[in-house]
Amino acid sequence: MKTLTEVVTKSPSIYQPVPARIVSIEELTETEKLFTVALPGGLSLHHSPGQFLQISVLGIGEAPISISSSPSRSYGTFELCVRRVGDLTTALHNLKRGDIIGVRGPFGRGFPVGRLRGKDLIFVAGGLGLAPLRSLIYEVLDQRGNYGQLSVLYGSRCPSDLLFKDELAEWEKRDDMTLSITVDHPDETWFGEVGLVLNLFDDIYPNPRNAVAVVVGPPVMYPSVIERLLSLQIPEGSIWLSFERRMKCGVGRCGHCQLNHIYTCREGPSFSYSEIKDLEEAL
Repeated sequence: MKTLTEVVTKSPSIYQPVPARIVSIEELTETEKLFTVALPGGLSLHHSPGQFLQISVLGIGEAPISISSSPSRSYGTFELCVRRVGDLTTALHNLKRGDIIGVRGPFGRGFPVGRLRGKDLIFVAGGLGLAPLRSLIYEVLDQRGNYGQLSVLYGSRCPSDLLFKDELAEWEKRDDMTLSITVDHPDETWFGEVGLVLNLFDDIYPNPRNAVAVVVGPPVMYPSVIERLLSLQIPEGSIWLSFERRMKCGVGRCGHCQLNHIYTCREGPSFSYSEIKDLEEAL
């Protein structure tokens, strides 16, 4: 079975999208939808958790979208969680089942799955950051015996903004992981934690010699979360972050995503804190 990367490599241009069909659309919140997409001719995406795709709509444009599904659950399809924020994402939200979109990728360096094996894991998600982190969560759950303890800390603006609510309920029932959720602005339906995601750290006690943390969310949350992880004596090289910038070409040629000397689309979007801590623009 050919992969999408093999097809794109043999294409006349690395910038030529492959047409893919939307097979289902699920409304998650007022602004987020989950798209299940199938590639033509039995192509396989063969992505790593944390990688992204360049998604295009004919006549509108192209934008980088993180892959939300796990490679362990990509049975001929993959999933994209898309927030409606601009022209391209609005156009995606207006599409229907059966419509065609353009796909390039997968691009970038994903999360260090190999380095996580045998480790106790702390996954921290803020807002839409749960979408790419979901890919890694299911990769771990589907090979649960290869990893140590799993703690997922998730912060959202309000209860109605929580993503994957049904899945969150399932994760809360599992006895092989711990899920903690907090919201900034509760409503009458919320009886859980209130406040910053930092508050959720009070209930975890990691062994710093055997722990790895992965943090995905808005950049504003990174400095405080990193500070807390360092206070728990998690090594700088064991703290991984995801940076999404203006990734246009996806292959490090256009320079839009450049972070000092680093091309985020090619050398990221996953970085260890030790790799980017001295870059003024990073944090």
